[in-house]
Amino acid sequence: MKDLKAKALLPIGVFIVIYLAPGLVSGDFYKMPIIIPFLIAAFIALFMAPGNTTASKMEEFSKGMGHSGIVMMCLIFMLAGAFANLAKTMGAVDSTVAIGLYFLPSEILLAGLFVISCFISLSVGTSVGTVVAVVPVAIGLAEALGIHPAITVGATIGGAMFGDNLSIISDTTIAATRTQNCQMKDKFKANIKLVVPAALVSILIYTLIPSKESAPNVSITLIDGIKLLPYLIVLLTAALGMNVFLVLGLGIVLTGTIGLINGDFTIWSLFSSISNGMMGMAEIIMVSLLVGGIVHVVRLNGGIDYLIKHIGKRTKGSRGAEFSIVTMTGLINVFTANNTIAILMSGSIVKDIAERFSISPRRSASLMDTASCLVQGILPYGAQILAAVGLAAGTLSPFDIMSYLFYPYLMGLTVVLSIALKKPARKNNQAGS
Repeated sequence: MKDLKAKALLPIGVFIVIYLAPGLVSGDFYKMPIIIPFLIAAFIALFMAPGNTTASKMEEFSKGMGHSGIVMMCLIFMLAGAFANLAKTMGAVDSTVAIGLYFLPSEILLAGLFVISCFISLSVGTSVGTVVAVVPVAIGLAEALGIHPAITVGATIGGAMFGDNLSIISDTTIAATRTQNCQMKDKFKANIKLVVPAALVSILIYTLIPSKESAPNVSITLIDGIKLLPYLIVLLTAALGMNVFLVLGLGIVLTGTIGLINGDFTIWSLFSSISNGMMGMAEIIMVSLLVGGIVHVVRLNGGIDYLIKHIGKRTKGSRGAEFSIVTMTGLINVFTANNTIAILMSGSIVKDIAERFSISPRRSASLMDTASCLVQGILPYGAQILAAVGLAAGTLSPFDIMSYLFYPYLMGLTVVLSIALKKPARKNNQAGS
């Protein structure tokens, strides 16, 4: 659109204010059900949608809700909820916790959970998939150690974002390298310098967090190992590149089979557990659909283009250019709640800025990817935190988890320091950091 207006961003701004204000005033972030601010923002977006009639406005809004990416995410949430609830009913979570407590000292369980999440997400290339697989175990470990579950969930999400940012099969990596025209291995080398220091400090922090009680002495049996199989199979097949729908479907079938053979449930309680798991994700699915419609309208009205142009034209100097790349990608992520989309939407402008200020393609790709994963990992309405909240079955709020997201915050600090302390780029230094 020729006339780019900041008012196109109004629905997102209203959501943030309505979502944050009650909690900030009362100190209780449970007061405002998350669906309410999204509904209000959705009505505003619907009113602002292009079209002369209410029907035409609703059609445009519905296009965003029905975007293939949104629908696929909702289907994943449904299957993830079914698998997580079925595994919990069958006793897989308790068995996994028992095995973890048996083999690992309590002092390193938190750090171990973070490292495991890093490894899984690095292997599978998806942070949401990692969160879905590990959060039920993380909550069980928190209960066994007598610590707040937000700590273990924060460690899980932090590790998930580490792998999402670095994995060569991650959507964000593919989008960043393609838009900046650089090799994945080059981007990986530049990226790892930014995130490894943050990961090491995070491991140290999680190691130093005290448990309220020592890990209990536990014994394990063969059946505990068998009940662990669904998690192992899900993680292995995902790491081998199997489609996420097939992965979760296989997990549901395997868990159900083991549970039926072991007598953990009947065929009817099996179906009930699957249904309850899917229904438990209903709020997250509704939020995802509303976010799709809101973002679509914001994009149609030029809100995203406004951000890109407004930041890009004010860029001055090499360091300023890098800060602009990080800021622009991060802001677009705030208003889209999707790190891959944020990279794709800002990619061409970032490439132009990088060329003008002699920033190597691998550096610009690394900055984009890291900034998007940083923001996505701490968004209270991002898929990662929403999935974790859903799997926690109402025991956690997004803001509980945000208090313990040490890795994303440290990653942001390392990015800022790397820009502030770096030497000016040279025109022909395409291998520069």
